[in-house]
Amino acid sequence: MNTVHVTASRDYDVLIGSGLLGSIGSRAAAMKKVKKVCIVSDTNVWPLYGDTVRSSITDAGLKAVRFVFPAGEESKNADTYLELLNCLAENHLTRTDLIVALGGGVVGDLAGFAAATYLRGISFIQVPTTLLAAVDSSVGGKTAIDLPAGKNLVGAFWQPSLVLCDTDCLNTLPEDIFRDGCAEVIKYAVLYDHDLFRCLAQTGLDFDRETVITRCVELKRDVVAQDEFDTGMRMKLNLGHTFGHGVEAQSNFEISHGKAVAIGMAIVARAGFAKGICTKEARDEILSVLESFKLPASCDSTPEQLFTAALSDKKRSGGTVSLIVPRSIADCVILPMPVTEIQSFIEAGL
Repeated sequence: MNTVHVTASRDYDVLIGSGLLGSIGSRAAAMKKVKKVCIVSDTNVWPLYGDTVRSSITDAGLKAVRFVFPAGEESKNADTYLELLNCLAENHLTRTDLIVALGGGVVGDLAGFAAATYLRGISFIQVPTTLLAAVDSSVGGKTAIDLPAGKNLVGAFWQPSLVLCDTDCLNTLPEDIFRDGCAEVIKYAVLYDHDLFRCLAQTGLDFDRETVITRCVELKRDVVAQDEFDTGMRMKLNLGHTFGHGVEAQSNFEISHGKAVAIGMAIVARAGFAKGICTKEARDEILSVLESFKLPASCDSTPEQLFTAALSDKKRSGGTVSLIVPRSIADCVILPMPVTEIQSFIEAGL
């Protein structure tokens, strides 16, 4: 097992290894004054791991209740959020009780936002069951729900008390979903780590999971320590996301988050090269590694559609949108771009 300590407004550990799921109860019971736990999960994950987590919690002498919602990004909305808040209230969770987010990024975002706002904030534990959640969304304290106008437009920064990543959970992931998480792994390599990028290029899907997840968490830990509230260098983690979120929305979320991020990275790499920012070598390497992981690099969205989506991006400030553009591997820049230039940039990258 590897442990990564995160220093933020609330310090916590990220535990990464095999066979950790059954320890969730004892770890929850060790938290001060916790008596009741609400396990938040979805209809894909609960049948796989719900009973294990619930039994671990009850065996530790705590009361367990559950909230299970239909799997999918379309559930990360205000209606589901209010249903979860009502569930917490009806089961009389107090400020010293606990939420456990058991699932992928949608579960973690929704449960985390509920934890941030119920009774003005209660503790929660992230238990990521997908690679994407393990390397990215479970760490750093970003919580949110979607609006019809765009993804993650309502949320809060609320750090978990613990992140427990049992790598055995990845064994039940369909390969297609596992590849979604690989897009975020590739993102970290493109942003920060030349050696990690070379490793991924050489191994493809057969990388050592515990080692790679740990490295990604370490990289995110360092970013969060410098910029917890996303006003500076943490913006770089948006690589591939500004246009990726647009791809997701235009497909009515039929294109998954990971694949949309891959498309977004491809767009900025091609556009960056066309605009003289990204080297030809870096562009080609990014496109090659996406292809080796069988991740898409193009989509049917038009420049007009992606431009409209970019106008709702959280990184927009007045008349500019901050794009993250690679210059070379492990060297990316934050590029504030006037809204009037965004569409031509997209056109250069499609």
